[in-house]
Amino acid sequence: MNYTLLTKEEMENHYVGEAITVTAVMALLCAAIVAVVIYRLFRSNKGGVNIPGGWKFSWN
Repeated sequence: MNYTLLTKEEMENHYVGEAITVTAVMALLCAAIVAVVIYRLFRSNKGGVNIPGGWKFSWN
């Protein structure tokens, strides 16, 4: 692996924390979507879930 030193201009254009911020936003978005799906699933009068591997849950 070859290392290359950055110029002063390249170092000024490098923003630390962008990947962490994007990852945190995506994680929160996924958690919110999962929470809404689970809430709507369990609030329904009739529902069911089929999970791969033969697991099946249903309620009336």
